[in-house]
Amino acid sequence: MKYEADQMITKASRYGHVDSPASSPGEVNLEDFIAEGYGDSDDTKAMEKAWDEICSSNTNVQPVLVVLENKKYYVKPITFLGPCKSDSITLKILGTIEASNNPAHYKDRYPWLKFSNIKNFKVEGGQGTIDGNGMIWWKNPTQPCTQSAVSFFQCHGLKVYGLKVQNAQEMHVRFEQSVNVQAVNIVVNSPGTSPNTDGIHVTRSENVQIISPIIQAGDDCISIVNGSKNIEAIDVTCGPGHGISIGSLGGGKSQAQVSNVLVNRAKITGTMNGVRTKTWQGGSGYAENIIFQNIKTDNVSNPIIIDQNYCDQKKPCNEQSSAVQVRNIVYKNITGTSATKMTTTFNCTKTFPCEGILQQEIDLVYKAK
Repeated sequence: MKYEADQMITKASRYGHVDSPASSPGEVNLEDFIAEGYGDSDDTKAMEKAWDEICSSNTNVQPVLVVLENKKYYVKPITFLGPCKSDSITLKILGTIEASNNPAHYKDRYPWLKFSNIKNFKVEGGQGTIDGNGMIWWKNPTQPCTQSAVSFFQCHGLKVYGLKVQNAQEMHVRFEQSVNVQAVNIVVNSPGTSPNTDGIHVTRSENVQIISPIIQAGDDCISIVNGSKNIEAIDVTCGPGHGISIGSLGGGKSQAQVSNVLVNRAKITGTMNGVRTKTWQGGSGYAENIIFQNIKTDNVSNPIIIDQNYCDQKKPCNEQSSAVQVRNIVYKNITGTSATKMTTTFNCTKTFPCEGILQQEIDLVYKAK
């Protein structure tokens, strides 16, 4: 899978916004729909009306929805539903979108901001922020909660540039059943103590490129799970968090399939794991053709780990006769320091042991605290 930089990407710095004129034909902003943008009133209806306006636009000019700079829009869970009439559509986030912190608004665990069934959709961030306002759920995880702050569902030809997401209720950014995705310069910022706050989560998606993310979270920086293939994560900055993970897979005796994953050039700092593949016993399927290469670790526990006996529950997991097959995994040029004496762990099952595991140029040193 080759990565060809879009012209927009080359104009954007890691922390800057994508260059664009202040206004252009086809742009609408939330204030056109009586959104106040002061952070103390409900702007959900205005955002829904604005989306309906640009999604139904069939002019020759590409429609653009602008979240205005120096404004804060307070919204409840909302679905931005396609298909849209235009061949392409853009969301430009220059201000702040902040989530309702009322648990009553999240009874069905739907995503907070869900973009569904949209083709050739472009999200331009950089100056703006999406704030999940998740502190109330971190303190009391029994409250009704959304699965993710930002979810892209069944989106084809998706481009996400410079998006900043912080304090998610659970997952920050989720790509599900999406194809041909470029996610460039995504910034995730939540405390390392925030539970279940994966940075970027990929599920049942194909041809996904994650380029130059900076992720600080309380769970996996990047998690790649069932139904995903042809996934690239390049120039990743990860930590704090739980590292970069394939899985978990096979939970609840389910079938899982993950293939053709490349993690290339990553800096992982102070995480609970480095590069990890985790599968439950009792599942089936495979995780195969995965490459982790050119990775630097700093004070990382379990820098390299395969765990086919993953058991994330209070009750002990009994040995099962089936498992997700883990095969053809390459670890190349992984160097740095480990916070655990065991720098490499392959905890493989007896019934379906790991196959085709290759290590090259591994230099990991235990560094006592």
